[in-house]
Amino acid sequence: MSVKAARTRTVPHILATVLMASALTGCSLMELARDCDGTDARVAEVGALGILDSRPDRATVTRGSEEDAPHCYADSGDVVVSAGRTYAFPGTRAEVAAHFRAAARQDGWRPDPEAEPGGLGFAKDAMHLRVDFTKTGYGLTVLSYE
Repeated sequence: MSVKAARTRTVPHILATVLMASALTGCSLMELARDCDGTDARVAEVGALGILDSRPDRATVTRGSEEDAPHCYADSGDVVVSAGRTYAFPGTRAEVAAHFRAAARQDGWRPDPEAEPGGLGFAKDAMHLRVDFTKTGYGLTVLSYE
């Protein structure tokens, strides 16, 4: 068999395999090509959510974290808009948790059934809010799946 004949038979096999895999996984090639084009308004909307600025007394915003800026990222067909804030807080985790349970409920968020056990997370529409504790305070992250 010549090299040319082997190549011509291989290409259709590869294409057939890709198409079958995409059909079996429910993933289309178009979904894998999705990107952040057209998400500027959603990035601004998520970045302006009031819950990100809600904080217990004595909490102060920490500066200098590039990842806190609202942004969009695309990975393997998933398009996610993300925004966050990091706060220094001299109080306890229990104070932070109590504050966000009340503030989130008041703003229409509900406990997130997908939150990690022992984690503090909330959901609203297609968004998820996570509260992560640090040594000196806590961080908030909102993820919106587009």
